[in-house]
Amino acid sequence: MKEIYIGAGVGLFIFLAVIGFNVVPLAIIVLVMGGFIYFMQTQGQIKFNEVSRKAKSQHTISFEDIGGQDSAINELKEALEFLIKPDLIQRMGIRPLKGILLVGPPGTGKTLLARAAAAYTSSVFIAASGSEFIEMYAGVGAKRIRQLFLEARKKAARENSRSAIIFIDELDVLGAKRGKHSGHLEYDQTLNQLLVEMDGITPDEDPRILLVGATNRADLLDPALLRPGRFDRQVQVGLPDKEGRRRILSIHTRNKPLSSEEVLDQIAAATFGFSGAHLESLANEAAILAMRANSPVIEAVHFTEAIDKVLLGEKESRRPNSYEIERVSYHEGGHALVSEMVNPGSVASLSIIPRGGALGFMRKSSHDDQYLYTRPELEKQIMVTLAGAIAEELIYGDRSTGARNDFEQAWRTAREIVQSGLSSLGVVNIEDVPDPVLYEECRKIINEMESQTRRLLSENLPLLEKIASVLMEEESIDQQRFQGLVQKAS
Repeated sequence: MKEIYIGAGVGLFIFLAVIGFNVVPLAIIVLVMGGFIYFMQTQGQIKFNEVSRKAKSQHTISFEDIGGQDSAINELKEALEFLIKPDLIQRMGIRPLKGILLVGPPGTGKTLLARAAAAYTSSVFIAASGSEFIEMYAGVGAKRIRQLFLEARKKAARENSRSAIIFIDELDVLGAKRGKHSGHLEYDQTLNQLLVEMDGITPDEDPRILLVGATNRADLLDPALLRPGRFDRQVQVGLPDKEGRRRILSIHTRNKPLSSEEVLDQIAAATFGFSGAHLESLANEAAILAMRANSPVIEAVHFTEAIDKVLLGEKESRRPNSYEIERVSYHEGGHALVSEMVNPGSVASLSIIPRGGALGFMRKSSHDDQYLYTRPELEKQIMVTLAGAIAEELIYGDRSTGARNDFEQAWRTAREIVQSGLSSLGVVNIEDVPDPVLYEECRKIINEMESQTRRLLSENLPLLEKIASVLMEEESIDQQRFQGLVQKAS
């Protein structure tokens, strides 16, 4: 039909020119309109990231390549059964799932899980980001949604696959609650089109379509997306535990020469709160540090320094003056000494080498991951946080601006004590507590911890001076060296 219309148009132009009609203005109008139509069509086109089920092996990701997410993998596998066993699902009268929502912090492996799901089910995989559907031109986002589902069906037909998985990352950009963008209805139109496409997924269609979304802000999503029949299941993809971190480190060091596999156990214990992306970066940075040192293998010291680099950044080129170095040494020594006194073996390392804006730092180690805390444990955290400033006060008679972040952290912990119902106020709703009352309660907690911390440091002042002296001389102290100093003093 397109060729017929083009031919008829050209014939009309020739006829009008033969009879003496001025076709120049008409040609200009046609060219402008054609250019506008072409522009709008190209705006609606989007190149999706396609991975076929016949992709090369080096691009294939399986669930065995993902560590620390056993619970999420098991839940995801269960949801994928309708793609693998459609006949059994139909015989049991089960309504197939249309959508699976992966919820978790950044870097925890949501995209990897979606790719592994495609490999597990031998499905065509097409990926896009939520931001790719939002444009200033009305209707473009909705058109791209239609194109996304159409492309998935076409791709499955070309690959002779009976199923396709569509993955939309950053779903909160596309699926935010309607009505929030009153000045730009393109967001709502795009979301409406997504809802229509999901409603159009039927159990007996060929190929079978499964939509997988990923977000770290599920609270922002429109309720229509989360109702049964759309995103039927939410899979929590959280931060890995100690065993999970060990598994992730093992995956990311398979192609790296290690001095010993036992070092990974130590690093897994010292990286509480790290995501899979952090651990991948950690392994890579440790290899870089080993290469810089001309070491044939990656040793524990390289991993330890890599942890500091991932947490705080590269070493600063600037050097503080001698007075600042001395003051920072007492500050960090105070943190380390109190941490050791209230929780023996908790100091992993301390350093006065500037990194990422910090003049010094103390890194704590934990034997086991901890998710629940009592009031005494939170009070100990406050004492460790305040110890740096109080150590400066004992030595110099005053404090410095270097304790600003420490005070903010101490106040947050005191507020957590109140919010958790562990303070003298009892069980409260933090939003209903008057600001003066909340301030006085937090201030009382901080003052009490200050007194205990000052007494503890005063009783161990010679050891504080020894730690600061060694730190000024060596710049960094690891756990073994620190334990030797403490044991010698006792």
